[in-house]
Amino acid sequence: MPQTSSGVVRSAAMLLIALLAFTARAQAQWPMTVTDSTGREVTIASRPQAVLLGTGFNLIALSLIHPDPVNLLAGWSGDMKGDNPEIYESFRRKFPRLAEVPLIDDGSGPGLSFETILTLKADLALLANWQADTEAGQRAIDYLSGIGVPVVVVDFNDDVLKRTPDTMRLLGKIFEREEKAEEFARFYEERLARIRDRVAKHPEPGPTVLMEAFPGADRCCWAYGIGGLGEFISLTGSRNIAEGKLPRPGGMMNAEAIMAENPEVYIATSSPGGKYSGFSIGPGVSGDEAERTLAKVAATPVMESIGAVRNGRVHGIWNFFNAIPLNIVAAEAFAAWLRPELFADVDPAKTLAEINERFAAVPFDGAYWISLRK
Repeated sequence: MPQTSSGVVRSAAMLLIALLAFTARAQAQWPMTVTDSTGREVTIASRPQAVLLGTGFNLIALSLIHPDPVNLLAGWSGDMKGDNPEIYESFRRKFPRLAEVPLIDDGSGPGLSFETILTLKADLALLANWQADTEAGQRAIDYLSGIGVPVVVVDFNDDVLKRTPDTMRLLGKIFEREEKAEEFARFYEERLARIRDRVAKHPEPGPTVLMEAFPGADRCCWAYGIGGLGEFISLTGSRNIAEGKLPRPGGMMNAEAIMAENPEVYIATSSPGGKYSGFSIGPGVSGDEAERTLAKVAATPVMESIGAVRNGRVHGIWNFFNAIPLNIVAAEAFAAWLRPELFADVDPAKTLAEINERFAAVPFDGAYWISLRK
């Protein structure tokens, strides 16, 4: 039945009231006070529209909850572009404006250019926790706060299993993408719970593991400790041979100590193109290249002497999972490698494909993890 004129007026009035209520709610959350990953309370005056990224890798986090994260940027660090040019290019192809976003440092992380920052009129800065922990990072926080730019510290590389979901929720709140951030956080937590629950039901210890960062023929060996990606070893109930011998992040472990420990599994981490290591893995890298270069690492005299290599339990993974919320994919790779009897149905490739389909503004392509074929 057609509406009467009075019915049309009532409908229009109700719609107007709903719109006004929505606008009022949106306006009411600004200014917004949040607690960042270091426990600092930070007040943000209005919806951020000109953001500084202290590390370029945080663009990946934003891209999982925002359809056009580059549009948010006033300036960013060159570290992602320098360390992983392939992933930078994938973002630049999707968002050509990225090539024009000013660099606020040389890619080293803490070396922010205060002169550049002054020209950008930013309304928010995001720093990584590893930056905030440095003297240069503290100076940057003081400087930015002093010129009226609120600084929020986010954490994707320390105590990541606990902090990654809540850090995504924090970003969702700041950028008014709470629903998408909550969806990703739950996706992460469900997959993490699957690993934890199964390991809890099988308390027998997993294998002993050496995880080496950026292996090179001329040095041996920078081993991961129990922090960062090292957390994923203990997550599976396995035993990191560096535990109790090195600081939490890791450090140098000599060849004699490694041979004495004789680890049952060896995992190497690296980046694309051999910039820091002859082992090449990550965005833009083919599976053949990753496997071929990992085989060269395993062929060194030290590695050939350990049980992991003799028994064909050699794996490699992209090092920069320790800086982004995609680390849940790394957790699944570790589970499948270290406890295959418990996780035969866990497929990190399917998880990454689902992330690409449901969340990623820019798909993640390449060989991010690899195993040597026996």
